[in-house]
This record gives sequence, C-alpha cells and structure tokens, in this order.
Amino acid sequence: SQTSAVSAPRKPRKEFTPDVLPRLHKLVFSGIASQSLMVFSQTRKDGAGPSSNGTLALEGKVAHRVDCRPVGGEHYMKLKRLQVLDAITPMRTTMALDRAVTNNYKPVSNHANNLEVERRKKEDGKRARADPEKVQEMLFSAFEKHQYYNIKDLVEITKQPINYLKEVLKEIATYNLKAPHKNTWELKPEYRHYKGGETPMEQT
Repeated sequence: SQTSAVSAPRKPRKEFTPDVLPRLHKLVFSGIASQSLMVFSQTRKDGAGPSSNGTLALEGKVAHRVDCRPVGGEHYMKLKRLQVLDAITPMRTTMALDRAVTNNYKPVSNHANNLEVERRKKEDGKRARADPEKVQEMLFSAFEKHQYYNIKDLVEITKQPINYLKEVLKEIATYNLKAPHKNTWELKPEYRHYKGGETPMEQT
C-alpha cells in the first residue's frame, strides 16, 4: 500500500499527574545581607479605578529569605526524570501513514495556466496561413464594423497565426501606443474608406 510521512507536533506527556509531584517539602532559610528588600502596601481611594494611585506605605524590611524545596525521594526523582525526557523529545515527530494524504497541495510538473498557454501556441502554429489578400479582405470587413481592435480579437476573426497577422496588419493598419485606444489597431488613413462615408462605431 502507498505510504506517506507527515510531521506532527509533540503531545504533552501524560505522566505529569498529581501522584508524580513531590509530596514532602522543606523550608530553607538564608540571609540577605547583600540585599535590601522592603515590603510596601498601597491603598486605593474609595470609588477610584484600578489604575489610580493611592497611598503608598512602608510595612517593613525583609530579614530572611525562605525557599520551599521538595525533599529528595522517589516522587522527586521520577519527576526530574520525566522532565529530562520531555526536554530531549523533539518538538515534532514524523509519522508513517497507511495511505497518501490527498487533501493537501502536491507539487506538479506544470500548472494548468502554463498548459493552456502551450496548447494555444500549438493551435496557433497549426493554423494555415491564408493569402495576404484574403487576410486583408477579412480585416477590411472587420474594420467596417469597428474602428479599433486588439490583436486577440483579430486572431479570432481571421483564424491566422498571430505573428503572420501582425505582418499583414503593418501594411494596412497602425498600432496605437497612447490612450484612449492604447494597444489597439486601426486602419491607416488611406484605407479608411467606410461605407457611406461614415466612421464605424468605436469598440469598447
């Protein structure tokens, strides 16, 4: 069967239960001769918010430091052992699956957009070139309907390869590089003999 590997986050250890925690503790007193620790209190005025400053008072000076430490024993050593094992366990682990995961994105050799562009190029290369006069007739007929065309529309109308069509267009039409009809073709002035002497409607 097909298998695949995935990376899963580390799960918390279930061994950290209350029965593992040390039960006995001892208080260890130590001096703080090198430190000066004080205890302060602050009273808040009635009706004042939690961010308001109240009266600050000195309550006393800390004389000794007291640490609560677990007594070394079976529970304490088990807890330390579990902590060490948890620290060296990788944050993520690799798991083998019985079947491939199909709901994730997989790498592809070629994307659909690229395949479509290649298909259009092949179709364009297979188109047979008509006589230049025949192509010109189709173009004149199209320009009687609209004054401006982009190259894609003219390719669909004439069914000619785009490079060949551009060669024919250069003889009878001009390419607009400025607004408002940028990137469109229109007939040269000497070929603008429209029916009835009227200018065809502009293509939007």
